[in-house]
This record gives sequence, C-alpha cells and structure tokens, in this order.
Amino acid sequence: MPATDTCSMKKIKYYYNTNSLRYEKLVVPLRVKLLRILGFLAAALVSAMIIVVAAFKVIDSPKEMLMRQENQRIKEDYRLLNTRVKAIQQQMAELEDRDNHVYREIFEADPIPDSARAKSLEKQKEVELAESMGENELAFSIAATVDKMMNRIAAQRRSYREIEAMIKNKERMLAATPAIQPVSNKDLKRIASGFGRRIDPIYKTVKLHSGLDFAAPQGTPIYATADGVVRVAGNTGNGYGNHVIINHGYGYETLYGHQYRIKAKVGQRVKRGELIGWVGSTGKSTGPHLHYEVHKNKKRINPIFFFYNDLTPEQFDRIVKLAESNNQSFD
Repeated sequence: MPATDTCSMKKIKYYYNTNSLRYEKLVVPLRVKLLRILGFLAAALVSAMIIVVAAFKVIDSPKEMLMRQENQRIKEDYRLLNTRVKAIQQQMAELEDRDNHVYREIFEADPIPDSARAKSLEKQKEVELAESMGENELAFSIAATVDKMMNRIAAQRRSYREIEAMIKNKERMLAATPAIQPVSNKDLKRIASGFGRRIDPIYKTVKLHSGLDFAAPQGTPIYATADGVVRVAGNTGNGYGNHVIINHGYGYETLYGHQYRIKAKVGQRVKRGELIGWVGSTGKSTGPHLHYEVHKNKKRINPIFFFYNDLTPEQFDRIVKLAESNNQSFD
C-alpha cells in the first residue's frame, strides 16, 4: 500500500516486493523520466499542430482576412465599373445610331459600318459571377472593354469631324445656291414671262424660253442671287446683249441678260444680294427687262423654284402662277 513521507512532503511511492516480502521504495530511472517528458512534449506538440491546422481551415489569418477584404472590394469596384461601362456603351450606341440615321442622312452621306467604328465589336458576354474571376482576369476584362470603348469614341470623333466638314460645305453650298429674285419685286408684278414654251416677240413662233423675264424700268438695280465668281461680264454677241454669268460652284450658274450697264468684273467674287448691274434692253430685246436664267450642270432649269429666301409660301404660290402664264416673252 502506498505511503507518504511527511518530512519532505513529497509523494514517495512504494511497491510490495514479493521476493523480499517487504515494501520497497519505487525508484524511477532517469531514462524513463526523460522518455515520459519527451512523450508528453511530443503529444502536446502534435495536438497543438492539429488544433492550429484545424483553426486555420476554419478561421482566416489576419493577412488572409485583409486579402479577402481587398479582393471583395476589387470585385465590388469591378461591378460598379462594369455598370458604368454598360451605361457608356448604351450612350455610345445612341450617338452612333443618331449619327448614322440623322446627321448623315441630312447630308446624304453613307452611314459608318460598325467594323469601321471599332476593330472588334463582338458582343461581350457579361460577367455574372465576378467571384469566378481572378484579379488578372478582372483587369484584362476591364482593359479590353475600355479599349473597345476608346476605339468607338475615336471613330465617333472622326465622324463628327466629317460631319462638321459637311456642315461647312453645306453652308457654302447653300450660299452658292440661287435663292432670291435678281431684282426688287415686292409686289410680285414684275414677272412678265416665265420658263417654258413661249411666243417669240420677234419671230412670232413658239419656242423654248429658257429663263424668266422681269419687266422693270431701265436703270433698275440687278443683284446676284447667290455667292460666286463672275465668269462673263459683257456683250458676246449671243443675243443676251450686255449680260453677266456667275459661276456659283456645285454645278450652278446664273445668267443676267440685256443689261443697260454692267458693274461686275470678270473674276470678281460676289455675294448674294450684291449689285452687279442695271436693267436695260440691249441685245435681242423688245423693251427694258432682265432675262434671268439658272443652269445646273450646264442644263437650263426653271428659276421660279429658287425664290425661297425672300418669299412667303403665299407669295411663292402667286409668283408660280404668274410665271406659268402662256404669254409672249420679251426676248
């Protein structure tokens, strides 16, 4: 039976020796003690490692927690950026559609094909689950989308530069298009003969009258009906007497015949409404009047349809009816 040494207060173990039939003191060898200590330490170390591994599988380390939070923030930023890119893409699509179907149609220009707006405009699949993408994939996806948008923006910028050039050209074309009456005619009573088949005042036969005759007193001012350059200013013996021909560009020319005196000079650049001469009765003419013609690509066309700048719709309707009268021309 074990006993205790009360003097040293240390637990002393005894065992019953069957050989000597006596209780003897149990002495543990140092080697056994060391083995026991090493076994305990090994068991503790293994247990600690198991606990640590299990804990790290369930609980993130501080560094992992920071990385996970940063990754989550990046993914959230990507979602926001992707939403903004989609909004910009929609706005770009609206601009491109308006460019093709409004601006370019106004100027009768061909629409720009999508292949010219960007090198690659395939429909990009939207990333529904950003969690499945790594940081490199996210960065590549954003960079690719932004690159496509930059290509489209650059193409749209070029298109707007072209449209701006078209606008300037259209302004010049409008300025070069005959658009007013060549003499003051507020009461609309000066049109004496219109465009078409009329009775020749000299030969009394029906022939094509290729312009409009404006009856007016000698010395009535004559004005250029559009911007242009004077090509002819004088009497060339063609029956128009003293006459002026202005080249307006874009295929347009105007002729002002039978003038009393010419103010314009050959090569002179004139503006719409600028004085170029005065009404007379030179050449093949039966009285003071201005014979006015409009040519488009060297073909004579009815000038009556070009008086839209200085007439109301009611006045235009009235002047058309006056010009259609089947009467005798002045030349």
